[in-house]
Amino acid sequence: MLNKSDVISFVATSNAAKARQFYEKNLGLTCVSEDQFALVFEVNGTMLRIQKVDQVNPHGYTALGWKVADIKKEVDVLSKRGVKFNRYEGMNQDENGIWTAPSKAKIAWFPDPDGNILSLTEM
Repeated sequence: MLNKSDVISFVATSNAAKARQFYEKNLGLTCVSEDQFALVFEVNGTMLRIQKVDQVNPHGYTALGWKVADIKKEVDVLSKRGVKFNRYEGMNQDENGIWTAPSKAKIAWFPDPDGNILSLTEM
């Protein structure tokens, strides 16, 4: 069934130009196409479709995330590119906004221009 099919990830934007700049310039992703419906990025073999909508209603939880080998390094690079990391009250995050989960995974969250919450996780 679907366990042998490729996954396509989706988020939405109400400002395609701003989203494209963020995902290309700030995150370093490659845009492979754009049409009236979506921006399409290639992300390490996975398709990310950023749907063009009139209004985005971001949720209070992670919409999209990346597993990284060195979260501190990635946070440093993204911060230098203008990415702002979220801080959450009651979570013991370090000076870089990185939280260590009980499982010892390290996680940092950041918004895209539409308020979609994105994350980095080091296992």
